[in-house]
Amino acid sequence: MAARIGALLIHGLGGTQYDLGSMHRHLKRCGIETHSLTLPGHGTTPEDLVTVSAEMWVEAVRQKYREVVDQYEVFHVMGMCMGALLATALCAIERHGKGRLVTLAPPIYIDGWSTPWWRGARHVAYRLPFLPSKMKIEEGEPYGIKNELVRSIVKAKFARGDNFHYRWVPLACVREVDRLRRQVMRDLPQVQCPTLVVHAREDELTSLKSAEFIASTAQDARVVVLENSYHMICVDNDRARVASSVLEFFDVTELECDDGAQMQPCTPAEIQSLVERFTQGMRERSYEAVFPLFSAGVRWDQRGSSPVARVYGDRNALIDLFSQFVTLSANTFRVTGFGEPGFDSDKVSIRIFSEAEAAGSKLKASGVLDMEFGNGRICAVNYEPDDRASEDAFWSAAAGSVSGAGLQAAQPEPAPANELPAGGALDAAFENAVAQVGTISRPLAPSVMLRLRALYKQARFGDVEGDRPGMMDVVSRAKYDSWAELRGISRARAMNQYVALAHSLASE
Repeated sequence: MAARIGALLIHGLGGTQYDLGSMHRHLKRCGIETHSLTLPGHGTTPEDLVTVSAEMWVEAVRQKYREVVDQYEVFHVMGMCMGALLATALCAIERHGKGRLVTLAPPIYIDGWSTPWWRGARHVAYRLPFLPSKMKIEEGEPYGIKNELVRSIVKAKFARGDNFHYRWVPLACVREVDRLRRQVMRDLPQVQCPTLVVHAREDELTSLKSAEFIASTAQDARVVVLENSYHMICVDNDRARVASSVLEFFDVTELECDDGAQMQPCTPAEIQSLVERFTQGMRERSYEAVFPLFSAGVRWDQRGSSPVARVYGDRNALIDLFSQFVTLSANTFRVTGFGEPGFDSDKVSIRIFSEAEAAGSKLKASGVLDMEFGNGRICAVNYEPDDRASEDAFWSAAAGSVSGAGLQAAQPEPAPANELPAGGALDAAFENAVAQVGTISRPLAPSVMLRLRALYKQARFGDVEGDRPGMMDVVSRAKYDSWAELRGISRARAMNQYVALAHSLASE
């Protein structure tokens, strides 16, 4: 008989299980039973965090662990952000050896690129009367998310007041996180179980220094570095790699699950409402309103032979499809209209019209969406274009334009006029240029966006590292290639080239 396997998943500060994306579902598909808890001060209002201490969080996690661990032959512990700190503290205190530890974006250091300049002064503020309980630390752009579509979904949840994440936390709560950080740094050598650290290179809250600390201090730790996400790695661009890294570390395989037996048919009124909300959201490009209409396991078959044409096997994958539409077309893709829907029991056929521009050409497309419904959601979609050849040619050329931009950029470039030497003046000019690019309102060509990104990466981090993304991930592969072709260029030269390009774009 196979060993019974369980896992405890711990959310982050101000968060819920949303922090961990679809990790529960991935683990359950591998036969792993998952457990979670709502940390003290969470699930209500941010004011309830004022009186919560780090010890209360640790004790709550220990109680949940002791409640369930003896039910399993193998038991893993996983946490996201502050949850990663709590998972580490738990494994150190309990001398956990029944399974493995996964730390996702652990904030051993709070030193990411978007943390405010006054972050070091917070320790002084902790000592001021009443300030820790009154001062609010608000959540803001980029919300820990690099993917613009996912970020728009998060912003829409905030706007609706959905209770999935606190919009702010009191400074007193950050003080307790700092106490927890110090405890983890002290006790990390006592963690006996194998440990996995998954961390984004561009994490805006906590730098790779955190991952490096765990790797050098824990008894048995390995690190996976993500290249296309910010802090909320379980819901951002690299979410699939996060899941595959965790499953590989646990030595389990995800199985396809057939939910057909549990599928409850929708009423005609439910189907009518879903179709109306879907068509309205697509016309308005309100993708944050569209994605919740799909079931978590939705299957979207985008037919054809272009880089965007394939079967997208769940809602997360579907976000990737629309992200490619937006990115490859420099945000010109839009749905222009729909035909009259044809209703047939729990199925609907509807004609869709769209347009986009890329690689110097325009696409006016049409096709048929065949949709199926169940459990109050859209559960399957097949898109059959009226003219496959035209759509395949357009999206292939768009992807080729993005990929080819890096080849042009690989040619040696002369030093920009008035090139600044490395130092404070160049650093200031570079930061000003980054801010200047952020004020450009007009759409930039994909090749220009790639070039800016590559120069920024080279200036910030030096040569690209990690494996080149696969052929099917067109956008990530193009980003990787454009950065890789700057290999060997000094950071100062990359900064100067970025400044020159930014000034050129602003002058246009």
